[in-house]
Amino acid sequence: MTIVRWEPLREFDRLFNTMFDAPGGEGSTLRRWMPAMDLLETEDAFVLKADLPGMGEEDVNIELEDSTLTVSGERNAEHEQSGEGFVRVERASGAFRRSLTLPKGVDAEAVTASFDRGVLEVRIPKPEERKPRRIAINGAGQRTIEG
Repeated sequence: MTIVRWEPLREFDRLFNTMFDAPGGEGSTLRRWMPAMDLLETEDAFVLKADLPGMGEEDVNIELEDSTLTVSGERNAEHEQSGEGFVRVERASGAFRRSLTLPKGVDAEAVTASFDRGVLEVRIPKPEERKPRRIAINGAGQRTIEG
């Protein structure tokens, strides 16, 4: 049995490495990055907010097909390998793609998007509720049926 002295800073560093190191082992350059997103519901719309630091409008694509909203893009690395003595690189870069399923009947023409200080906001108006149609019965009594 080996006795190892417990050092809190080493444990913190190990936990930090586990959370931020790239998959694929030591020295791997593949890093997974997925921006944080919130989906809010207001009285008349769904609002998607995504944190996209270091990106501009030209780096982001938004598509709405049927009832699927897809936000995709790519964040490029801001550092160069040559000449700078990096000890640790934690800001991940790369391509991302997130898709959300929206209720049927969303009007694609009414969807708007804005980009301010690294935050993308997509506003999706809710579809109008279907209302029952009244059907008149022709005949002697002229009754109306609500359905």
